[in-house]
Amino acid sequence: MAGVDAFIDRLDPDMCVVTATANGERAGCLVGFASQCSIRPVRFVVWLSKVNHTYRVAQDAPFLAVHLLTPGQRELAELFGGRTGDTTDKFQHVGVREEHGGALVLEDAAAWFVGAVVLRADGGDHVGFVLEPVAGGEREQAADGPLLRLDDARTIAPGHPVD
Repeated sequence: MAGVDAFIDRLDPDMCVVTATANGERAGCLVGFASQCSIRPVRFVVWLSKVNHTYRVAQDAPFLAVHLLTPGQRELAELFGGRTGDTTDKFQHVGVREEHGGALVLEDAAAWFVGAVVLRADGGDHVGFVLEPVAGGEREQAADGPLLRLDDARTIAPGHPVD
């Protein structure tokens, strides 16, 4: 549908890294489909591809962590967007710490929050994980700076095929 493609092609959303832990597994991926979806209560939704390792781990995760990156953190975006957790332990390359509910937080993220999964919504080839924030923070040196956006990440080849 040309009209919808023209609309979608103009979007330049913030990119984020979502991490999940469940059943002794940990996973993380670069996500371009995410948004606040409620004001009262505050809720945020991240959409994970069904072909992604992170999706499989997140299915059983009670909490997910969502991280914002800056344009200067392209290597971190490439790690979580360009490699698959099926074959790579992405976390061996970065500093992480456990936060609320055992969620893994990337220490270098510009800002982050941990959210309790309150709903999973099938949207087609992605599933939306609606999150209720329970903890969050930011790096002081990254406060108020620009965020990594889709245009900054377009050349990152996905770790899994898109379809």
